[in-house]
This record gives sequence, C-alpha cells and structure tokens, in this order.
Amino acid sequence: MGCVAWSLTVWARAYCDAGYDAGGRLELNFLLPLVVGAEALTGLVARAIGRRLVLHAPTAVRVSLPTLLVVVATVWAAWWFFATRGTLDGYPGDSGLCPTSNVPPRWPDWIPA
Repeated sequence: MGCVAWSLTVWARAYCDAGYDAGGRLELNFLLPLVVGAEALTGLVARAIGRRLVLHAPTAVRVSLPTLLVVVATVWAAWWFFATRGTLDGYPGDSGLCPTSNVPPRWPDWIPA
C-alpha cells in the first residue's frame, strides 16, 4: 500500500506539474522508503492491537479484527500521504491541466484529497 500511495503521489505531481521539479522528485525519492516503512509499522501496530483486543473473543472475531485494523490503518496512512504530499494546494503548477488545488480533474469525488 505504501508503494501504491507513493506512485499515486508521483503521478498527481507529474500530471499537474506541481512540485515535480528536480527538488520535488528528490523529495519523493527520499520519501519512498519512509512511506513503505511507515506503512509496514502501521500494519504491525494495528495487528498487535487487534490481537490484544481479541484474546478471549470467538474465532471469527479473532481472525477478522486484526486484518480489518491493518487494512483500515494502511488505507488511512496512504490517503493521508497522498493528501498532504501529492496534492500541493496553491503550488504553482505549470501544466495548466489542474486547478489551483492541484487535484487532478479525473480524480474520483468519493476519495478526498
């Protein structure tokens, strides 16, 4: 999920040409290992919390709750990364393809950015 969030962020920046200059690409390259590591750490913590919460629960809850917490935590972390680093609000984009919010126009409305 971390690699997907990073790829989506790079795509949005390149499409809008906002923060995709040499310094922006360097920043994104340094952020890749941090994003993947943070996603992995988030998953491990969510799994540990889930296992701790379901010590005496039925088998179905014991199996599904840690997985559900991992999915929710990693999706939230990926969305946060894209929203804060992928759509640089107010950054002057040179492509002319995006509004001033730098959210690509074909971005689905149901996914907040």
